Amino acid sequence: MSQQKPSLPKGTRDFGPDQMIRRNYILETIKAVYRKFGFQPIETPGMENLSVLTGKYGDEGDQLLFKILNSGDFLSKSAVQDFEGGTKSLLPKIAEKGLRYDLTVPFARFVVMNQHTITFPFKRYQIQPVWRADRPQKGRYREFYQCDADVVGTNSLICEAEIIWMIMEVFQQLSLSGYTIKMNNRKILSGIAEVLDVTGRETDLFVAIDKLDKIGLENVMNELAEKGFSTESREQLKQILTLGGSNAEQVAALKNLLSNSELGSQGISEVEEILNLVAASGMSSEKIEQILEVDITLARGLSYYTGAIFEVKAHQVKIGSITGGGRYDNLTGMFGLPDVSGVGISFGVDRIYDVLEELNLFPTEQLNTTQLLIVNFDTALLPQALKILSRFRAAGLASEMYPEPVKMKKQFNYADKNNIPFVVIVGPEEVETQKYGLKNMRTGDQVRLSVEEIIQQLQ
Repeated sequence: MSQQKPSLPKGTRDFGPDQMIRRNYILETIKAVYRKFGFQPIETPGMENLSVLTGKYGDEGDQLLFKILNSGDFLSKSAVQDFEGGTKSLLPKIAEKGLRYDLTVPFARFVVMNQHTITFPFKRYQIQPVWRADRPQKGRYREFYQCDADVVGTNSLICEAEIIWMIMEVFQQLSLSGYTIKMNNRKILSGIAEVLDVTGRETDLFVAIDKLDKIGLENVMNELAEKGFSTESREQLKQILTLGGSNAEQVAALKNLLSNSELGSQGISEVEEILNLVAASGMSSEKIEQILEVDITLARGLSYYTGAIFEVKAHQVKIGSITGGGRYDNLTGMFGLPDVSGVGISFGVDRIYDVLEELNLFPTEQLNTTQLLIVNFDTALLPQALKILSRFRAAGLASEMYPEPVKMKKQFNYADKNNIPFVVIVGPEEVETQKYGLKNMRTGDQVRLSVEEIIQQLQ
């Protein structure tokens, strides 16, 4: 039998110990903040019925769903005419399930199916992999993790303020200070369309506005001209898009510019209230201005966000948004439970990983899963060494023992290559005096201490 060269499916990755330790550092930090803010964990299956997934992400999203063939003889329920009818005819006969595309639609299904047992407002977090049959490229994978937190069942803007506080807490814990939280409101965008008198052509307008930071103001105006927007509407838009100043100054100017739009005015009031709620936490206005920016060009998630929109950009690193989210008014309506408003956030673990790595922000101590290694001196001393190993572990120290009594140099090399910072030597003299050699692998310093002293020093 010929040997087969092992390979991975395109768009998927293995993570070795060093990468997993760093990924877990990010994930555990996010989880701890979610818990601190009162969010409860849930998990949903990796696969969902295709009836749950299809039609929720648009035609393009449906194409990117991974379908799962029915088990057994998956062609048994199909006929020749199904093949002749093409994919739409054949698919329902051979595949009933698919891998989840995101965590939002499964969450909506979960809320509807459990509406009588969960308590509203319901705060949940969910950290699981999702799958998309996308074309793999740099920074885009077919399998990746999402870290979502959502509150459903309330319209309170306190939830939006809490999202901002959570973002700040996560990045503070990760020692990332160079970032900006951009905030907009879908109602402001709709108000702009109303004031420009281009209602019905919002998609063209918003897509062009969203490109402002990529292609510049003049190119945005040229694109809108090509789409048939009048000179008057483009000039009005230019006035809105070039608003400068502080958040308060932008809000005041928008109130004036969108005064004829009831929906736009409502969006401005919501932004103003969120800013006031964030300030009510005791944060200085200087810090708020430094981190939080009202940005009316932000137009992400237009197909589902109905209120506040958030996006986080890291400074000093050329990368897309590292966090995003917003308010949606009818998440569960797709499953027959209307008028359940919610607001959510999602941290991009892979991009955050790249930012922390590029800026050298991963703490070195987080890379050590094992704190100390006991040298395996010889078989005769094994019982004493194992007792000491048990005492270290009982004291909460992550410890291991080299499994074979090989040369000391090989055991020290093992500790060095696995980033184990301390090595304990249990030899005949050490057992007799009950003072054991503790070597610091980083400095090379070595001292003799009792088990209790070693525990005290390393704790």
